[in-house]
Amino acid sequence: MDAAESMAQEGQPSPPAPAGHPAEGLAQREQEVLAFERQWWKYAGAKEQAIRELFGMSPTRYYQILNRLIDKQEAMRADPMLVKRLRKTRAARQRTRAARRLGIELP
Repeated sequence: MDAAESMAQEGQPSPPAPAGHPAEGLAQREQEVLAFERQWWKYAGAKEQAIRELFGMSPTRYYQILNRLIDKQEAMRADPMLVKRLRKTRAARQRTRAARRLGIELP
């Protein structure tokens, strides 16, 4: 378990990224959101409950922040694989919603 994981489990913010680190340019909360998305399944219970406990916000607000975050170049530099996966998931959900509105069945 690294320092960010242990601090997140204790409800404390993770330490700031060192200068020159890929997460440079991201706010502390943005770094914590990326860290949570990297390993949210490790938390006991539902993801929504973990969001409420760790971030003190509703899941809706969390996902609004996450969606803005994954569009940032700083986030892409900080964790390209995670951001690409989240963007791909978001795009698939958007396609599904659009198809449903149009009455189209996707394979």
